Amino acid sequence: MSTAASAPVPPLLKRLLDDAAVFPPGNATLPQAFAGHREHRSAWYAELVGVLLLPASGVKEAAAQLRPDEQIAIGVIGDQPLPQLSATLTGIDPRMPVQQVEAAVGKRGEDPLPGLRALLTLLADHALPGYAEIPLTWGLLGALDVVAEARAAGQSIAAKFRTGGLAAELFPTPMELAAVICACRDRALPFKLTAGLHHAVRHTDPETGFVHHGFLNVLAGACAAAEGAEVADVAAVIGTTQPLTLMEAARTRRQTERPLWVGYGTCSIAEPLEDLVQLGLFG
Repeated sequence: MSTAASAPVPPLLKRLLDDAAVFPPGNATLPQAFAGHREHRSAWYAELVGVLLLPASGVKEAAAQLRPDEQIAIGVIGDQPLPQLSATLTGIDPRMPVQQVEAAVGKRGEDPLPGLRALLTLLADHALPGYAEIPLTWGLLGALDVVAEARAAGQSIAAKFRTGGLAAELFPTPMELAAVICACRDRALPFKLTAGLHHAVRHTDPETGFVHHGFLNVLAGACAAAEGAEVADVAAVIGTTQPLTLMEAARTRRQTERPLWVGYGTCSIAEPLEDLVQLGLFG
């Protein structure tokens, strides 16, 4: 990585990766996560990295990792019922300013609207930005309409979708992911992703057999969608396994801000960083 050490992070890649070290499959301890995040924040690639993500159930314990004069911005993942999450947000150590709250608004097959409206109320009560994790199943488009309406009314809220996990059905197809990206485009709605995006290019995990989306595929697909591409064309970009196609898409847009896609949380900053360096996308 030494050849990239003097190269700036281009606007297209800034804050692409939130630091989810404590979450599976990384499962770092809190001391490991805080030490690692300090290293990321002081490294040459610091602008690639967003906030440190912590589960709501662990933020009180996490405060013990801070130095007396230290401040580390965090994102809170809502692993608690909303009333408990509200109490947690009220009691967070001020040395850990909350930059975002992310919470699922329903399980697969459930109506997401009740949970979404409850989350919107919680975020408004705490004056915090957030991401509503919406299942890619029944009720999705109606939920996106509600999120878009809330944004239009001035609330800092965006969508979040799952792109992987421990079961095959948690990996959307290229067409499904392209459709939801274009649905967000049509509503001027930013989105965030979580899970499964370990490497730049679409690939099959040799251990599980699951086909993982590539984060560079998603980036190129989001750029294409923002420029007006149809769902099928975006799906073709998301589904390709040809790195040269994706590298060219990224290089030609490198000095522009990333459209639509806010980024994603990853338990390993090192893996995507290594891919980006090897593909020559810094500088």
